[in-house]
Amino acid sequence: MKARIRITLKNGVLDPQGKAIQHALGGLGFAGVEDVRQGKYIEVKLNETDEAKAKDAIEKMCKDLLANTVIENYSYELVA
Repeated sequence: MKARIRITLKNGVLDPQGKAIQHALGGLGFAGVEDVRQGKYIEVKLNETDEAKAKDAIEKMCKDLLANTVIENYSYELVA
């Protein structure tokens, strides 16, 4: 089973890297880009067939290491 995890900054948290990307896009001629927020995408392959156990493991991974839950949100999907 594989987990696809998306981690993004919470609303209201400053995103200097997103601003740098927005500025670079403007410099490349991409007009009209109002805002850019960057995040992380992580794939984790689990040796687990039980969906409930896989969800528990991914939740613990996100809370303990992968996401800083003070400033970041996370979501994930499990795929076979």
